[in-house]
Amino acid sequence: MNLNAEILKLADEYEQYIIDCRRKVHTFAEVATTEKKTHAFIVEEAKRLGLPYEEVPTYSVIVKLDTGRPGKTILLRADIDALQVVENENNLAGPRTCRSEQPGTCHACGHDAHTAMLLGAMNVLTRLKDQFSGTVVFAFEEGEECGSGKEALLAALDKYNVERVWAIHVYAGLEEGKISVDAGPRMAGAAVVNVTFRGRSGHASRPDLAANPIFAASSYLTNLCVAFCNQVTAGQTVTMAVPMIHGGEASNVIDETAYVRGSFRFFDFEEGQAACDRAMNIAHHTAAMFKCTAEMPEGMKHPLGGPVVNDKACAADAQRALKGFLPEGTVVECEPWYASDSMGYYLRKWPGVYAFLGIKNEAEGYGALHHNDKFDLNEKILRTGAISTVRVALEWLSEA
Repeated sequence: MNLNAEILKLADEYEQYIIDCRRKVHTFAEVATTEKKTHAFIVEEAKRLGLPYEEVPTYSVIVKLDTGRPGKTILLRADIDALQVVENENNLAGPRTCRSEQPGTCHACGHDAHTAMLLGAMNVLTRLKDQFSGTVVFAFEEGEECGSGKEALLAALDKYNVERVWAIHVYAGLEEGKISVDAGPRMAGAAVVNVTFRGRSGHASRPDLAANPIFAASSYLTNLCVAFCNQVTAGQTVTMAVPMIHGGEASNVIDETAYVRGSFRFFDFEEGQAACDRAMNIAHHTAAMFKCTAEMPEGMKHPLGGPVVNDKACAADAQRALKGFLPEGTVVECEPWYASDSMGYYLRKWPGVYAFLGIKNEAEGYGALHHNDKFDLNEKILRTGAISTVRVALEWLSEA
C-alpha cells in the first residue's frame, strides 16, 4: 500500500475519534487562561500515544514525535480556547449537534475543531512513524483570543529547532470541504485605538472657564479620517473602525474626560506600526488644540498582532502535495480574511502556512459568522483537515 492510500485508510479509522474529540472539547468550552480540562485531555492523549510532552504556562501543551532518524523538525499548531459567547441552541437551520456545557461560554470560532484535527493528525503520524524521518512538534496554544498564551509558548518552542510551521483555521466564508493554502497575506494584523482625552470640568454656562474634552474627542475622529485618507502608503490597506466615543453625563456639566475606542486592521506589519504612531501623534496634537491632554496605554504603541503571511515556498509545496492527494477541486484560492490571529507571530518566526478550511453549508446550518451565537462547526470537514495536516507534514519532512 502506498503512503497516500495508507493515510486515507487511517483517516477512515480515526474519523470518529476526531469527531468525538471535537465534541468533548466543545463541551468543555474554556476561555483564555482557564483551559484546565482541555489541557488535561490533550496531556492524556499524549500519554496514551507514549509521546513526551511539555506543559507551558498557563495551559499550553507541546507534544514531540521524534522518529529517532535525522531529518527536519516541523511544527503543527492549534489553538484551544473558547469565547465568552452565549451559545444559541440552534445553528442557521435548526438544533446543533453538540452544545457547550459551560454557561455563557462556547467555541464560537472553531478552536474545538483545530484541537481535534491536530489530535487526529498526531495519532495518524504516530502510526506512520516508521515511514518518515525527522521530528514533528505539536503545539496546543491557550489563550489565542486574547493573546495570553503565545509568548510563553513561542519561547518554549525555541529549543525545538523548528524549520517550518503549519496550522489550519476553519472558515465560515469558504464552502464546505474546500481548503486554501495561498501564499502571501491571509489574515490581518490588529492594533487598538484607546485614547482618553482629559480636560477641565466646569459649568455649561461658562465653557470658557473649562476645557471640554468632547471637542477634542470629536475632532480626533475627523483628524484620524483625514490622515488615513492621505497618509496610508498607496497600495497598502489599513482599515479603521471607531465604534465607541463617550463623554459627559449631564447637559449642563462639562465633564473632565472623554474617550475614544476602536481598532485598525492591516496586512503589512510596518504599515500597522505606522498606524499606531500616526494615531498617537494625532491624539496629542488634537488634545493640545483644545487645552486638553491625551492619555494612551502602552498597548497602543505597537500592534497587538501582526498579519498572517504565508511563505511562498511553503505554500507552493503544500499546494503540490494536497492537489495530488485530495479530490480535484478541493484546493482553491480564497480572499484574505480581515480577522486577526496569533499565528502571525509564528509565521514571522518560521516560514510556513496557515490554511483556511471551509465549513459553509447554509442548507445544513453552517455559515454563521465567527464569534456569533449561531456559529456552528460542520463536522464533515474534520477528516479533510486532519489528513491535509498529515500530508503536508510528510511532504515537508521528505524534502532533502
